[in-house]
Amino acid sequence: MDGSAPTEATWVVDDLTYAGLVWGPEDGTPVLALHGWMDHAGSFAELAPRLTGCRVVALDLSGQGLSGHRAAHATYNIWDDLPQIAGLLDQMGWDRCVLVGHSRGANIASLFAAAQPERVRGVIAIDSLTVEPADPENTVATLRAFVEETRARRTRPSRTFASRDDYVARRVAQGNSAVTSEALADRALERVEGGVQLRGDPRLFASSAMRLGRRDVENVLRAIACPVLNIWGDAGLLQKRTKAQEVVAAARTLIADYEVLEIAGDHHLHLVPETAERIATAALAFIARLE
Repeated sequence: MDGSAPTEATWVVDDLTYAGLVWGPEDGTPVLALHGWMDHAGSFAELAPRLTGCRVVALDLSGQGLSGHRAAHATYNIWDDLPQIAGLLDQMGWDRCVLVGHSRGANIASLFAAAQPERVRGVIAIDSLTVEPADPENTVATLRAFVEETRARRTRPSRTFASRDDYVARRVAQGNSAVTSEALADRALERVEGGVQLRGDPRLFASSAMRLGRRDVENVLRAIACPVLNIWGDAGLLQKRTKAQEVVAAARTLIADYEVLEIAGDHHLHLVPETAERIATAALAFIARLE
């Protein structure tokens, strides 16, 4: 593992500030890493330095980590960061890159690869691939939840904890491992009077306005023209969700170059040193094949 520490970086795209962490040589293979829901760029702290020869830029997506929150009238639908990701690639001078995404970040990576195929050389999706298809009969209920939850969350203060340890204990109680909870704590929190507070925008907890249906998901998969390496933990989402299994079955048919790899680990398997090493080995072989 390359022991070099990451460099903090910021970019302003469409008047929105994005923060991130950068590893590797400036002339390395361009890799943009997108984290999961309520995580941040630090979730790639084990994996990114192991991607030797790569220039890895891990973003804090909008409203999370050290990145800015979206305007009061804006939303956090899963596609909302896509234009800014394109703008960020322009700022970095990256005509094409490899996308690495975990969970929600993998879903965003797949949407971007489908919408901007000329800009993506390959996708490495960790413990997800696309959003799971929604049932069409839930469309109106989803819209209702979007309106009501977005308004409620807009005025709700961010959650506070008495201490960092209390935050870690809360994540563990929600089913995350102690390793994951410790690793994600510092960048997720800021000190306030009486304890620590989540940096993340409370609106991230609100419902999306719409959810993609089965045909929408299939159209996204069909539009991905680049090779895809889809890595799952054997105790992750694939084992828990039937719809995730359906997405994988569809991807095998609809993506021309699609590889599935299962590794021992939970949903945050890329944050554990041993499994991060295995992921890196597979990722580097995949990236070499793209050259």
